[in-house]
Amino acid sequence: MPTSPQPDETKTMSVPKTGKIFFGLGRDASYRAAKSGQMPAIWIGGKIRAVVPAIEQMLAEAGKKTKEEAV
Repeated sequence: MPTSPQPDETKTMSVPKTGKIFFGLGRDASYRAAKSGQMPAIWIGGKIRAVVPAIEQMLAEAGKKTKEEAV
């Protein structure tokens, strides 16, 4: 039986909100990052939405690379 996502399981968010929360970016910088592919995003319903799980994975991998390089 399919279940609905819980509020803490948001899969997409607005680009400006995501840019601010995850990267400390302003509105315009967030949209530039999404449109250039630096921030994982999708177009749906004429809007661009940031993909939260992809961003979390990207950050986790970046952290692993930094730790490995430091060794």
